Amino acid sequence: MDDPATPPARVPRPRAGTQARREEIVRAAARTFAAKGYRTGSLADVAEQVGITHAGVLHHFGSKEQLLVAVLQQRDDDGVRDLEGQHIPGGLELFRHLVRTVRANAQRPGIVQGYTVLVGESVTQGHPAREWVTRRFEVLRGEVADAVQEMGPHVPRDAALRAAQAVIGVMDGLQVQWLLEPDAVDLPDATAFAIEAVLAATLAGPQAPRPVGDVDA
Repeated sequence: MDDPATPPARVPRPRAGTQARREEIVRAAARTFAAKGYRTGSLADVAEQVGITHAGVLHHFGSKEQLLVAVLQQRDDDGVRDLEGQHIPGGLELFRHLVRTVRANAQRPGIVQGYTVLVGESVTQGHPAREWVTRRFEVLRGEVADAVQEMGPHVPRDAALRAAQAVIGVMDGLQVQWLLEPDAVDLPDATAFAIEAVLAATLAGPQAPRPVGDVDA
């Protein structure tokens, strides 16, 4: 039984405003990376916008990579904020959502650049964003495969997952080409074309022409 004369131990609580400050930093980082690019935009630039020091930004996020992860997660959350259930839709609407997202990304090249750099570097062992990137791809593959099977219940799961891998791979590859030559690649149109091609082949099943798949190894 507790001694009534002894004051109860205080449970540490997050400082008031900590979450609000983190969100403020993330928004500032998004503006910085969008305007200057991920490599050029510095933590000092971010810190100046929110009235703290470079060390203050690191106190909240630990590294520039982790701050970029927070920016990308916020971008994903914002992308579904106005959707029913605040979740990526299913079926055909999922693919329309992907194209709308790409169209929005075409207006924020700095964020696309940061994402592309992060994904490329995350393949190295021990990278701080490796787990986040891996998990993001895992979830997205599942959601895209579910959408494929919602459109074509006859499509086997392995075929739906191959389609999901292809859609994600093409989208990321097109972003690289667009970042290097923005005038040579129409990002939204090329993305829509690639998605439609993958869906057409997947939904057609064994009847789809396979001029590449039939070539001897």
